[in-house]
Amino acid sequence: MFTQKLFLQIDNSPLIIFRILLGLLLFIESFGSILTGWVKNNLITPRILFPFIGFEWLHPLPGYGMYFYFALMAILGLFVMIGYRYKASLFCFLLLWTAQYLMQKTSYNNHYYFLILICFIMLFLPANAYCSFDSKRNKRLKSLFMPQWCSYVLMLQIAILYFYATIAKLYPDWLDGTFTRLLYSNKTNFPVIGKYFTEKWFYLPIAYLGILFDGLVVPLLLWKKTRTIALIANIIFHLSNSLILQVGIFPYFALSFVVFFYPPETIRRIFFRNRPTLQPYIDNVNFKGINVLKYLFIPYFMIQIFLPLRHWLIEGDVFWTEEGHRLSWRMMLRKRSGYPIQFLIIDKKTGKEVKNTYSKNNLSISFSLDHLLTEKQKNKINTSPDVIWQMAQYIKKDFKQKGIDVAVYADCWVSINNHPYKRLINEKTDLANVKWNYFTHSPWIILYEDYRK
Repeated sequence: MFTQKLFLQIDNSPLIIFRILLGLLLFIESFGSILTGWVKNNLITPRILFPFIGFEWLHPLPGYGMYFYFALMAILGLFVMIGYRYKASLFCFLLLWTAQYLMQKTSYNNHYYFLILICFIMLFLPANAYCSFDSKRNKRLKSLFMPQWCSYVLMLQIAILYFYATIAKLYPDWLDGTFTRLLYSNKTNFPVIGKYFTEKWFYLPIAYLGILFDGLVVPLLLWKKTRTIALIANIIFHLSNSLILQVGIFPYFALSFVVFFYPPETIRRIFFRNRPTLQPYIDNVNFKGINVLKYLFIPYFMIQIFLPLRHWLIEGDVFWTEEGHRLSWRMMLRKRSGYPIQFLIIDKKTGKEVKNTYSKNNLSISFSLDHLLTEKQKNKINTSPDVIWQMAQYIKKDFKQKGIDVAVYADCWVSINNHPYKRLINEKTDLANVKWNYFTHSPWIILYEDYRK
């Protein structure tokens, strides 16, 4: 019975309008990255990058090549929007976006990852079957129908995001308003209401409203009687986040999923008034695409459900260690701050410290974080264990090219949500000589029973 429901043929208006909105957002994100200086600051100016571990072979294009790279992605976004060679355009965008995402994590953002997932899902959905150049060029492609599971997979993906975002907020610094106070404390210049952002009567209710919204928005959208209330809450929540917190396209991206929670006929009447009604043909069952659902999307969603849970299998508190933090919908949860990190570099042959300027055989060898890193990278390296480890590997490689074998030690002190600073890295561990643990705790990250005390 449930299988038949999955393959009921329904009006495809929600998927078509979502494709148009998605393409527009891909264009805005790509072109906006050029206009706002994001490309320059993160992919052109830095002397070195910190890619996702295992993807060090990915490098930005030289010179101004990354401007053309993002301009091409913007054009591909427009192609997706108008449905021009839709699958090829979306596939190329997905490859380019994923590559630049993996190139650097200094400006890591959850919605960059979310874009990858949605573009991947959309590759396998017939989103160009109507209101597209493809359907005009190929009449056999044109259709007013889609199987109901096309809506379900996108609804499930956004539900997973909201569910884990809710669970992640259930920790002391969120529940007592500590983090929301810190989050809004640097937004007090916001017109009219900014002066109230540090008042407890403001930031504490905001914390609980965030939990309630993330936890209830999908169930309320699913129930017809509360759907309009959920829509209004969606608009208020996401637009306020966009205006006050300035979190890029994510609020509008999240809002676009609302189209799948309303009856397809409602979406058709709003956006495609001239489309013919599909009754009495609408409720036919067509099992085309069952293999895609069984062998692609079921394993895919099993991974999506497990990934955000993996930090429970890793020793230590993820808020402190960061192990299992990424790809887990842990969005805007904590403030990490650190003293400027100090690296101790020891020449293994002489046992002596290598200073910023080190002379050997009349050769001056220089190493300076200030010289190598941007301000944003320096802030990141002060608090992120994986970036610290990568920096140690870079230092080792740099000196090896100069004929010197070095050990690298880090003096690193971190605070979470303005709690007392504690040492993050074991200062006696040679970080240049340890491997990165992908799935288990790295023992050189110091653990505490409670990092807040």
